Amino acid sequence: VTNGGKTTLTKRIIKALPNCCVVHQDDFFKPQDQIEVGEDGFKQWDVLDSLDMEAMVSTVRAWIENPVKFARSHGVNVTPGSKEPASKDIHILVIEGFLLYNYKPLIDLFDIRYYLAVPYDECKRRRSTRNYTVPDPPGLFDGHVWPMYLKHRKEMEDSGVDV
Repeated sequence: VTNGGKTTLTKRIIKALPNCCVVHQDDFFKPQDQIEVGEDGFKQWDVLDSLDMEAMVSTVRAWIENPVKFARSHGVNVTPGSKEPASKDIHILVIEGFLLYNYKPLIDLFDIRYYLAVPYDECKRRRSTRNYTVPDPPGLFDGHVWPMYLKHRKEMEDSGVDV
C-alpha cells in the first residue's frame, strides 16, 4: 500500500542491523514518458508495467551471488564476523516495495515475507501530506491509487503468497 510505512521501517531496520542492504522497488520505475495513461485517465504508476521488474530481479540476484561485493558497491560497511572457523557472517537484504508479491520471479527469491497494510483513511491522509516529483492530480487517490491497491492485494491473496 502506498504510504504504509515501508520505507520508514526499512530505514530503521538497516540502521539497526549490521551487513544489511536494501533494494527499493521505487528505484525501478520506468521513465515518465514510458508510463501509460489508463482508461481512468491517470498515468499508470501503480502497475507492474510501470516498473523494470527484470532489472529488480537481477539486482536481488546480484546480492544473492555475492552479498559482500553488493554491500560494498552500495556503500554499506561490511562488519567482519567471528574468528571461529565454523562461523559465517550473516548478511541481510531487505526488499521494499508496493508490488513485491505480484511478480512471481521475485517472490521465489524471498526467504521471509512481510506485508504492511494501513486503513483507507490513514493511507489517504498520509498520501495527501507527501510531495511527489510528479504531483498527484485531483481524484487520483480515490479514482486510481486505492482501487489499484485493492486489486493488487486481492491478486496477491488469491495467488496464495505466504505473508
